[in-house]
Amino acid sequence: MSGLLQRLKNLVVGAARSPTDRTVFHKISLIAFFAWVGLGADGLSSSCYGPQEAIGVLRDHMFLGPIVGIAIAITVFVICSSYSQIVELFPTGGGGYLVASKLLSPTLGMVSGCALLIDYMLTIAVSIASGADALFSFLPPEWGRYKVLCAAAGILVLMIMNLRGVRESVIPLIPIFLIFVITHVFVILYSFVAHGPAAGQIVASTATDLSKARSELGLAGILVLLLRAYSMGAGTFTGIEAVSNGLPILREPRVHTAKRTMLYMAVSLAFTAGGLMVVYFLHGVTATGQKTANAVLLDTVTGNWGDSGRAFVWITLVSEAAILFVAAQAGFVDGPRVISNMALDRWFPGKFAVLSDRLVTAYGIVVMGMAALVLVLLTQGRVSFLVVLYSINVFITFVLSQSGMVRHWWSVRATVAAWRKKLSINALGLVLCSSILVSMIVVKFHEGGWITLLITSALAVLALSIRRHYKRTFATLKRLDGLVAVAEAEQVSPLPAPPRMTPGGNTAAILVNGFNGLGLHSLLAVIRLFGKSFDNYAFVQIGVIDAGNFKGVHEVQQLREHASTEVQRYVDYMAKHGLYAEGFCATGVDVIEEIGKLALEVSRKFPNVVFFGGQLVFAKESPLNRLLHNYIVFAAQRRLYAEGIPFVILPVRL
Repeated sequence: MSGLLQRLKNLVVGAARSPTDRTVFHKISLIAFFAWVGLGADGLSSSCYGPQEAIGVLRDHMFLGPIVGIAIAITVFVICSSYSQIVELFPTGGGGYLVASKLLSPTLGMVSGCALLIDYMLTIAVSIASGADALFSFLPPEWGRYKVLCAAAGILVLMIMNLRGVRESVIPLIPIFLIFVITHVFVILYSFVAHGPAAGQIVASTATDLSKARSELGLAGILVLLLRAYSMGAGTFTGIEAVSNGLPILREPRVHTAKRTMLYMAVSLAFTAGGLMVVYFLHGVTATGQKTANAVLLDTVTGNWGDSGRAFVWITLVSEAAILFVAAQAGFVDGPRVISNMALDRWFPGKFAVLSDRLVTAYGIVVMGMAALVLVLLTQGRVSFLVVLYSINVFITFVLSQSGMVRHWWSVRATVAAWRKKLSINALGLVLCSSILVSMIVVKFHEGGWITLLITSALAVLALSIRRHYKRTFATLKRLDGLVAVAEAEQVSPLPAPPRMTPGGNTAAILVNGFNGLGLHSLLAVIRLFGKSFDNYAFVQIGVIDAGNFKGVHEVQQLREHASTEVQRYVDYMAKHGLYAEGFCATGVDVIEEIGKLALEVSRKFPNVVFFGGQLVFAKESPLNRLLHNYIVFAAQRRLYAEGIPFVILPVRL
């Protein structure tokens, strides 16, 4: 990268971080409060649109709002409690994808992961579009034509911020997050106090309205109306699963930090969402035209406050817009993490598990951002439509997660003393989430819910195709591993003395990735093609630090030791055959960069060196092959050519 491009990249995204820095995990991790902002904002921000969707169903029966609000608050605590148990059982993270994969089946885990990915894409789209709605609801109507443009810009800005790192994208928005919490808690408490003296009259009026509604709709009609409103407000529960997915970015001890974060989330979300439902009823608030329900509520509450009231409304609406933008963080943080976990299990291309030099999964961040941008542009930022698409998928994951946990507690009932209590919590969560999922599919299917199910199904089919391709490829490569057994079984007479390096001699440096059939195939190809042309051999291995092993200092150290052990096996194998060899290894996130550094080190010790690297060659080349497999040797060849170091690519036909 040229100097100018490097400076521009450092300015926009930030300078590279060293994954081998023992303090790096402390620097990029989040304490519970920061996690509440970065991960909990998704749930808390849903109070800007979830309750509004619920009261949109009630309309002339607003007196049912408090009942729905209480049901929402109870459900929040139940789901948070059940996910706290998931955090305890899976302390390394993974959320709904890992729970379903481990406790149900890998295929159901894949379905859960696909549902989560679509959910997180919609999290970004809904949050940003709702933020734009909140901001423009208090601006002149003629400015409305810029709303979609504003939303698109918001997605791009957040994408760049997340490419810099999670912590960097959260900290600047903490003051606005606190303003949101303080202003909304104040409005709710103020409304409760203001209507306190009329509590008796409100209760009597509500009883009269309920009796009238029962005579008009019947008990079944009221229950259906309540269930529909409760289901339409289900967007409120999205984001609760974010903590279980984001465990790797939390400060140690992670389980303790996660549980504290979930407590913050449960209390704040239950109070805000449930409280707003009650306050809407007290003030008779509904969304009207250009204004959201919260904007109407604020106008009603501050109607006689004068200039201070107008200032309060402005501050609150701006904080709503900001926290909705912050809420998109959950999609940018957890979406790429789900993709990387699925990539490690070969459901998606392996490149999605690769870390950038800022130690984030950049490919995943870009994919999530671009997908959300397309959704916003296609729907013109219509929150009502996006919410229909949004709410279904998260409950697919909820249901699979709770099912897995129920199955787990039942299977360990003989060894876990408190299994009944734990099973009851997850079973209650399963019942609530299943009922919500079924009712949402029924209610929203013809309103656009079928689109979500179709997209999720298509993504699952794609994942199955990718997994099948990888299985076929690895099965073919497995046959090469027979070379390892042959190499280890070879009986060679002991040498009188260990082989010695030939200074200035011709040297073959071979890129390897473990002592395996592919590496031995490359070694034997060099010997077959060049005979005794080489006096010395060097084996170069890069321990790639990716999303799978970048979990702590211990894991990075293990990777380094593994790389060193593997190249030493090649050295020992060559020594057994009387040939001098040395091993060179390094760890890092950028394979080409590390190869370039080691190549210079090797060439300084062995001036007459030629590098070799094996490349898979498929019988039929296709775009899918190019997408699913890396072509690192070609990039390495270009890098070494620039340094004047020869590089030969050895084809490995499959």
